[in-house]
Amino acid sequence: MTVQTNVDWQSDDTGTHRFFTKPIKKSPQDDRDYRLVRLENGLEAMLVHDPKADKAAASLDVAVGHLHDPNDMPGLAHFCEHLLFMGTEQYPGENEYSEYLSKNNGYSNAFTGTSNTNYFFTVATNALPVRELNAVDSEHKKNHQSDVWRIFQLNKHLSREGHVWNKFGSGNRDSLSKVGRELKAQGNGANGSADFKTPDGSLAATPLPSRVPSPAPSVNSGLELEGDGGVVGRETRRRLVEWWTKEYSANRMRLCVVGKEPLDEMAAMVSKLFSPIVNRGIDPLPTIHEHPFGPNEMGTLVSVQTVMAFHAVEISFPFPYQPPYWHHQPGHFLGHFVGHEGPGSLHSYLKQKGWIIALSAGPQSLSRGFAMFKVTLRLTQDGFDNYRAVSLAVFNYLSLLRASEFPAWYQKELATIKSTRFRFAEKRRPEDYALWVTEQLTWPVPREEVLSAPQVISEWDEVDPMKEGGGEKEMREMLSVLRVDRVRSVLMARKDEHERLSGGEKKWESEPWYGTGYTVERYDAEFVKEAEGPNTLKELRLPGPNEFVPTKLDVDKREVDQPAKRPHLIRETALSSLWHKKDDQFWVPRAQVIIDIRSPIANESARAAVMTRLYAELVTDALTEFSYDADLAGLNYNFGQHSLGVFVTLNGYNDKLHVLAHHVFEKAKTLQVTPDRLNLKKEEMKRDWENFFLDQPVRISDYLARYLFAQQDWTLIEKLTELATITPEEVQQHISKFLSKVHMRVLVVGNMYKNEAIHLTETVEQTLQSSALPADQVIELSLAPEPSTNTILSAPIPNPNEVNSALTYFVHTGSILDPRQRVTSALTAQILSEPAFNVLRTREQLGYIVSCTEWQLPGASERGLRIAVQSERAPAYLEERVDAFLEEMKAKIADMEESEFEAQRGGLEKKWREKVKNMSEETNRYWPHIDSGHLDFLRRDTNVEVLQTITKQDVIDFFMTYIHPSSPSRAKVSVHMQSRKPRPKKIDAAALPAMAELASSRGAAGLPQGWSDELTTEGEASLDAVLTFWKTTLAKPESGVSPDVVEEVLAGITTIADAHLAASQRDGTIAASATVLTDPKTLKAKLRPSSPPKPVVEWGDLPTSRF
Repeated sequence: MTVQTNVDWQSDDTGTHRFFTKPIKKSPQDDRDYRLVRLENGLEAMLVHDPKADKAAASLDVAVGHLHDPNDMPGLAHFCEHLLFMGTEQYPGENEYSEYLSKNNGYSNAFTGTSNTNYFFTVATNALPVRELNAVDSEHKKNHQSDVWRIFQLNKHLSREGHVWNKFGSGNRDSLSKVGRELKAQGNGANGSADFKTPDGSLAATPLPSRVPSPAPSVNSGLELEGDGGVVGRETRRRLVEWWTKEYSANRMRLCVVGKEPLDEMAAMVSKLFSPIVNRGIDPLPTIHEHPFGPNEMGTLVSVQTVMAFHAVEISFPFPYQPPYWHHQPGHFLGHFVGHEGPGSLHSYLKQKGWIIALSAGPQSLSRGFAMFKVTLRLTQDGFDNYRAVSLAVFNYLSLLRASEFPAWYQKELATIKSTRFRFAEKRRPEDYALWVTEQLTWPVPREEVLSAPQVISEWDEVDPMKEGGGEKEMREMLSVLRVDRVRSVLMARKDEHERLSGGEKKWESEPWYGTGYTVERYDAEFVKEAEGPNTLKELRLPGPNEFVPTKLDVDKREVDQPAKRPHLIRETALSSLWHKKDDQFWVPRAQVIIDIRSPIANESARAAVMTRLYAELVTDALTEFSYDADLAGLNYNFGQHSLGVFVTLNGYNDKLHVLAHHVFEKAKTLQVTPDRLNLKKEEMKRDWENFFLDQPVRISDYLARYLFAQQDWTLIEKLTELATITPEEVQQHISKFLSKVHMRVLVVGNMYKNEAIHLTETVEQTLQSSALPADQVIELSLAPEPSTNTILSAPIPNPNEVNSALTYFVHTGSILDPRQRVTSALTAQILSEPAFNVLRTREQLGYIVSCTEWQLPGASERGLRIAVQSERAPAYLEERVDAFLEEMKAKIADMEESEFEAQRGGLEKKWREKVKNMSEETNRYWPHIDSGHLDFLRRDTNVEVLQTITKQDVIDFFMTYIHPSSPSRAKVSVHMQSRKPRPKKIDAAALPAMAELASSRGAAGLPQGWSDELTTEGEASLDAVLTFWKTTLAKPESGVSPDVVEEVLAGITTIADAHLAASQRDGTIAASATVLTDPKTLKAKLRPSSPPKPVVEWGDLPTSRF
């Protein structure tokens, strides 16, 4: 790391810290003040004073991650991260900290990386339970069918022997409790003493609130029947505290605090709060220099079985860790060329061959000290069949780069693009920014450049770029390591696809944590020879200059007292309405444009919906080469489908936005549908839609609920049925029919004047040449359950290997257009949200994914409360627990102190008063009101006014009318997605003594000491393990049981087991009042449609419209 001299640091007058004396280099656009301080304990903190802030945030980054786990306890760093949110000395209650944040329009989160752990939160300005093993275990099971996690762990598994990269970072119950279970089996509980404390006596064995039972308990939640988890729990905790004491140290911590307080005040606060952290005198930035790929790992091809149906190849090379090369960023330079999508690029060549869907390339940091250069290619079916040729094309392009001259303008162009982006960088949300800053504080750069170094790059040395530090020299050295003898490729597809390609069954191995099937083979000599040779593909060439780099960056800054609160309608015709707001607060040379093109043709049938999606995909596909340079230069577009038609978004530097817009709409109008590109898009869509059903169960349950509540929608099954037979001619006709008669809604926000926005809209209209369609013929309506109904849609999880089930539980809470009902609904949802997580996830341990939020239904006229749970438990049981939670909340709301109610109300007010942080947020705040047709731009102000009049009794009445299960008028729909994978049967631990008594009555003697403890976890035992134990034990000659009665004893043991099924085996009971359906369309027919939308306010921006 670059180290400043003591001259660069000066002691503060208080003597509590030192501060960095040089000014921090920042964007000219950045109006925040910065101060870098270093506490006496070594903790470094960046203080950010933002006088305009209405939210504060902080992030603490600890320079230790899962690569520092003990070898015998994989996942301990991740476990520690979980537990530090469960209660502290200041907030001892399990959810006290999160409850405080929730009441103050904030939230917190954390993540564990390979070499760091980050904790962050945001909050309005001025404002260790062992069972968490279950949360870690549930998180692992959530990821068990995820190809991303499976392949990530496989790559770690296939690293050089003894390397820390091999570790299993997320952990699960088995990996974290193994040491404790082994200690327990040895009959040694001394190290797991319940009285164990850290050297300073701080951490209690288990915070008291974690032992408080649920008012409507589900299952026992301790590791054993003891509140602190018994021997296993105490030993796990002992090892955790031991590890924390060793690895967490003040000198390993980087902090960033963002707030509106003066810097002196922030410095005093940080010194007071963080100085007590102990500096243990350990390595402040532990770095791993040895790469996990050695000679045995390089030069190989790994074939891996995927869960989802897709084809990909990832080509990886060991690569230098990039932060030390921040000045010229050579890895970024190489990634720019290999990942380019313009004419002559590797992407262009492979796309024209019909072999790839997508390509990405660049350096990837794996941990502090080592990295990879990765080329990832999403393949078509034909591309998978020709994966060798695809891979050789990559090596051909690398050969081209090695043989090429690189004029200095290439680096200059990249430097210009980055410096322009840095110059006009807009603010991010404070929590995102604080997190980013803490991670950059670990970079080995001069402290004054800690913000700028990651975001800008320097041009190469003008005189001699090949000298040491000249820029090109480092790039050439890194390019030289991208060779076939250093490569490891991972070929991804389902098992049957691999074996079809290889012409027979393969000899598969299995990764130990996820069970992922794989094979490893070395590249053959012929492949190596071709890959080492010169480029033979004449289609490949280096890109030319980027014509989209902006040159006009002027901003007409006119100070205003207050930014305008809404856009204005500046043009309205029979064909379109145009809303516009000139930037009056961010002062950047950018604009955001949304153009919504609507037609009833777009979604009139499932077939039409598929063709509209194909139209959007084909336009995007056809524009790839043209638009790539624009994207690099900070000018982006999106052409997508929605339920009423297609939308186009344009955003970026307004200098050349009109050029991009012209090309996008010209292509949209003149697109020629060819069989080859259509077939590839059909293949891609088919794969995506089929793979969706292998996604997280809660995503599927939410999808089905969303489908139910949309009046005009089609299931993915219906769309897949139509997809196969759609022809190019049919799509071409559909496009013409769709564009023949439309209605458009347009929003322009940013550095564009009215006349420019009008000219842009007129250009679009002239290009498309569409006839006008009345706006009221293309509106979106929702469906909602009737009052006094309780309906359940039940369906099996499509993935037979998915262990989790899911519940989406929805109650309709009325019209969004009624201000009082809308505000009461939002306040009630806020009050319920944090307790739902605490009760259903933390206390009852139902699963890793628990969420309680408001749902806005399609058309934005109706809303409701949605509670979602993903769990190994059955959906009927989950619904029981949700009902029990709502019953508990009835009493909680009724007993709520007035001060707490005021805090909840204040938190919601802060949320509605929160200012937009950048132009994108501003645009997204306006667009929903234009999209819905309600035009209620000042809704937040209205909400705040109404909120002041809402009382606790209003919330109680609302809750009891719309949400509580006892309400006779409640309108409720839930979706039950049931896992098809049988759960291992478990029995209550109380059955084991009864079994022993039965065996003893038949002569059994000398049972192994501690046998029942060995079989028991969380007060339950696996039935298979129990039966195996008894069969093995009774079969021994010394068991004392006569062979002729063994079968009788085993039958009796089975009877006892049947009578003592574990509480966790209960599937729950569906309420008698519920109607259970299995057909979505039948349920949908029982729902009522919403009213057509209409403006809430007539703004009168234009003379009375004729349309």
